[in-house]
Amino acid sequence: MRGALRRVARVRPTRRGVALLVAGTVLLVLGALGGLHDAVGLGAAALAAVLLSWLAHGLQRLDAGRGALEVSRQVTPHPVVRGETASTRLLVRPARPTAVAFERLARIRLSEQAAHELAGSNGVRARVSARPDSIQVGYAVHPSRRGRWPLGPLLTTRTDPFGVVRTTLPLGSTTVVAVWPRTTELAVRGGLLGDIDHAGTGARLSAPDDAVLREYVAGDDPRRVHWPSAARQGQLMVRTDEAAGVRPVSVLLDRALLPGRGEHRSVAGSGHDDGEWAIELVASLACSFAVSGHPVRLVPTTPTGLGDAAFVSGPSGRTALLDQTIDLHGHRTAADADAALASTAQALRAARTPGEMTLAVLRPQPAGVLSELAALSAEAVSCWALVVAARSLDAAPTVAALRAAGWRVATTPPGAAPDQAWTRLTEVAA
Repeated sequence: MRGALRRVARVRPTRRGVALLVAGTVLLVLGALGGLHDAVGLGAAALAAVLLSWLAHGLQRLDAGRGALEVSRQVTPHPVVRGETASTRLLVRPARPTAVAFERLARIRLSEQAAHELAGSNGVRARVSARPDSIQVGYAVHPSRRGRWPLGPLLTTRTDPFGVVRTTLPLGSTTVVAVWPRTTELAVRGGLLGDIDHAGTGARLSAPDDAVLREYVAGDDPRRVHWPSAARQGQLMVRTDEAAGVRPVSVLLDRALLPGRGEHRSVAGSGHDDGEWAIELVASLACSFAVSGHPVRLVPTTPTGLGDAAFVSGPSGRTALLDQTIDLHGHRTAADADAALASTAQALRAARTPGEMTLAVLRPQPAGVLSELAALSAEAVSCWALVVAARSLDAAPTVAALRAAGWRVATTPPGAAPDQAWTRLTEVAA
């Protein structure tokens, strides 16, 4: 009943309906004053026609009954990368091929709703193709921010058969569009990491039983393709030696660099308040290592330890890593950020895998947190860090303390391109 009342309240008279209401009222008043029963009847009939159309139009549901319409919406590709374009296909058609449904379809006008983060300041420009049995709408979205943003529900405007009332109602459900951060492919397959992998893991000469399989990535030796497994799984698989396997990598993100949920500034005060550059940096690092064959896990700082962080690798691992970044946000206070980083460092020490490499993107840290990071490097084979150095952030004490603890550290300005930040770090480590 409440829904029906809301639909009735959305009904508005058209110009014809307003004219009919005015004419009916005038006839009713003049007929009553002059004792003209025919005029009274005509006026009452005009008012009743508008009222009945109003109620009938408002009580009807477009998604139920013999004339029900259904909406489907498809976004390609999905998820979409920030700054790139995705095409959207919207289809409106009768749920059942009835005359009532086709009549409704012919009378409605459509208006799509899109979040500002998807549509931008210029909105969406749609291409409409109307047929007797369906309406197809195609348009492009250009997401400007990482996250999850709604498309829909579709707004429908329809007029009654007499043209006296009009109503605008939502139809169909909302489609949530997931937006990944942009990533840059980084050169992580060079000799620098290869030599460290082999020596750092204490690799012995491999035996035939040590061979394991992983997904093929660009740059692998074609002679190591395992064709029986490729035939079974429908994708190329390569052999790699378990004993001399590539090193696991944990990419640690200090979420103090990101604004909190509903906030406009991060507690780090780095000068780039939206923090998207930090997300794109860690996503580029994690995805580049995963595609190159390293088992990788993305570890955002959290007071509950490692959370759901798990090692992934290969192209499918890249997808999983990017999915993890969609909903990341920062801490509300600096104290929360410090406690979360200390807790995460402790969890990383407890859950370390043999030969694991830790790669961190941090803001300058207080002494208490630096002691936890120093303890992490004391047990790790390799710890690397990119420390964000801004005018308002004194990075020198953090850099000195981490280097004294055995970390390989480079500084990067906020907003630096991922390839530039990675080059800074590899030059320090070389």
